[in-house]
Amino acid sequence: MGTIRAGQRTGQSGHKPSVSAAVAQPFLQTRIMQFPYEWARPLLFSMEPEEAHHFTFSWADRLQRWGLLKRLVPTVTPNPIKVMGIEFPNPVGLSAGLDKNAEHIDALSTLGFGFLEVGTVTPRAQPGNPQPRMFRLPERQAIINRLGFNNEGVDALVKNVRRSQFVGVLGINIGKNASTPVEQAHEDYVKALREVYALATYVTVNISSPNTKNLRDLQGGDSLDVLLAALRDERRRLIDEHGVRRPLALKIAPDLDNDQIDSIADRLMHYGFDAVIATNTTITRDAVKGLPHAEETGGLSGTPVREMSLKVIQRLHDRLGEDLPIIGVGGIMSGADAREKMDAGAKLVQLYTGLIYRGPALIGECNEAMRLTLREIKMKHSKRAGSSVTE
Repeated sequence: MGTIRAGQRTGQSGHKPSVSAAVAQPFLQTRIMQFPYEWARPLLFSMEPEEAHHFTFSWADRLQRWGLLKRLVPTVTPNPIKVMGIEFPNPVGLSAGLDKNAEHIDALSTLGFGFLEVGTVTPRAQPGNPQPRMFRLPERQAIINRLGFNNEGVDALVKNVRRSQFVGVLGINIGKNASTPVEQAHEDYVKALREVYALATYVTVNISSPNTKNLRDLQGGDSLDVLLAALRDERRRLIDEHGVRRPLALKIAPDLDNDQIDSIADRLMHYGFDAVIATNTTITRDAVKGLPHAEETGGLSGTPVREMSLKVIQRLHDRLGEDLPIIGVGGIMSGADAREKMDAGAKLVQLYTGLIYRGPALIGECNEAMRLTLREIKMKHSKRAGSSVTE
């Protein structure tokens, strides 16, 4: 169906800087941007997590409307990459969960992300689990959440997307309502896909949150076959209706053994999915034992999930090779972490907890690390091609 192109947000100058200047400029901008967030984080961390979330976005939205937010954010170096037939301005994206209702797309698009993923959204509005339901573990740069797909429903999300000015790559993450029996889960996913299809650049199917009862049962057996087949068939109908093929991605958990990972990988290929997102949060607590809040139920994100996510990515890549792209998520707190995901086989990465602990400077840092990695890979390929010609 051809390449899907995103609106380009970052400008390019007419001259080519030296290699040293190209590396130094993003680094200096990153350090400049670090100061405002380092100043603001103690204030934000003095609030309850959800209160801090709403406070941050209320000010980000204001600053964006006033045209001031972009002045506080360093320009992220263009680093285009084509994945799933989509042209991404850079490979660093926002993970689902931070903007569940797509209320803050315009502000988030100012930060330099190559793509945004909103949701998880369900067909019907639901409040999620009772508060408190988010807990910081700063000693390990981690968060435990048991939000439970709290959102205003797919109709509200669609209205918010239509009101926004964003023209970049937008992923929409869909899930099932808590009240829907797992045996009928595919009906919720099909309904959500139908509603968001025309507005999304790609759609993510979330079957790996630990905060909706029995949701992870969908990651295997007949339940997964029923779900993937239903989404495949619905997409065929939507292609006929809209004349465009939207890529589908599946988001999986880090708490899977190799046989489960292999089974999911094989099914994704069989049902014609376009990507896999690895991974969601973990239910294990080995890395945070003894810390305050460590025994709270919910999904653990941040540094403790980095290695688990990496192992899943490596296994997926061993199974899939280059046939199906992997989007790496989990424990990315530095550019080195993003590069590590890329080395393991990920084409794109997404940030969530790292953004909360490090601030927007992390976006440019990860992009620069991945840009240099890609350049190294291209140089190696060029050398190999040159040596083969001389031979």
